[in-house]
Amino acid sequence: AGEDALDRAIVLKLNGGLGTSMGMQGPKSLLTVKDDLSFLDIIVRQLLHLRRATGARLPLVLMNSFTTREDTLAALAEYPEFTQDVPLDFLQHMEPKIWTESLAPATWPDDPEKEWCPPGHGDIYTALVASGMLDDLLAHGYEYAFVSNADNLGAVLDVAILGFVAGQRIPFLMEVADRTAADRKGGHLARSSDGRLILRESAQCPPDEEAAFQDIQLYRYFNTNNLWINLRVLAEILAERSGVLGLPLIRNEKPVDPAKPSTPRVFQLETAMGAALAVIDGAHALRVPRSRFVPVKKNSDLLVLMSDAYDLREDFGLQLAADRTGAPPVVTLDDRYYLLYDAMTARFPHGAPSLRRCDALTVKGDVVFGRDIVVEGRVVVENDGDGALRLADGSRLRA
Repeated sequence: AGEDALDRAIVLKLNGGLGTSMGMQGPKSLLTVKDDLSFLDIIVRQLLHLRRATGARLPLVLMNSFTTREDTLAALAEYPEFTQDVPLDFLQHMEPKIWTESLAPATWPDDPEKEWCPPGHGDIYTALVASGMLDDLLAHGYEYAFVSNADNLGAVLDVAILGFVAGQRIPFLMEVADRTAADRKGGHLARSSDGRLILRESAQCPPDEEAAFQDIQLYRYFNTNNLWINLRVLAEILAERSGVLGLPLIRNEKPVDPAKPSTPRVFQLETAMGAALAVIDGAHALRVPRSRFVPVKKNSDLLVLMSDAYDLREDFGLQLAADRTGAPPVVTLDDRYYLLYDAMTARFPHGAPSLRRCDALTVKGDVVFGRDIVVEGRVVVENDGDGALRLADGSRLRA
């Protein structure tokens, strides 16, 4: 069933994010991550490989923001062979920030751009309609969308899951994975009193339920943000609801200028696209292996991907090195020196050390890694001196 449905499937990537938390100015998806390739390079090459192998059309559709669109489309222009019968992207909306005191739209003459914010990835549904993209996709015979974050290279189109979605006529499917201690503060799945599956984020949890929220035995699964959507059903639902799905609102409080914590407080109102699980009748959750969730939120995540702990296959899929025991190494870098991308790469000037046989690497203080360094076992490197500690080329760090 999956092969039959492939020519009616699209790959949709959320690409609205700048790598600001990692000190970048441009789209996060243009960050070099593996074998001199960016996230976007790898995504495009995965699809080119699949197109050649199957003969399916398989377009890539990006949900860009105003800040990512220009640079991303310029990068895609480097692939003249990457052609398709629908546009490459559509834009998510912008919305005004709201003063916490008066609930009026925020005004900030010092930098008027700071008055606006993205509405969260739950905007995908309304943006698909408002941009005309949903109608365009349906007009070209596309019925199924595989949606995921651009920075999750574990999220590759799986023909077996597509076959399940198509064969069972599932309108909406969320890939979920087992929560671990590291995920306890992230959102989880639950059931509402009427038996529906729902998604609950930490911002939606009252303080007195925090302990239960973080109990990974009680709430066992988290949302990978890999979703499968039947586009025809989505169009019908949105037509009935005037283009608004009716997702729960998430209220985030932040300074109006995020770079200046002392500036007045605003609310940013967001929705999460996974919350559609609770509002689409017949929605399913599917437990998948952790290998389909390899996000890059910090430079420590990036270092693991850059290292030989992961291999890039011929089909440009990412996999853990064959001689690993099924879990990636846990890397913790000192935020004082490694928080920003340029600062991190300056301390790993020859690329990542070998982490193929590493279980955990913790770096405390300012440490510069030389060429061909190998880390094995659970290693802590600490420098409490004033200047940088330089590790010699060819060092073997074992514990």
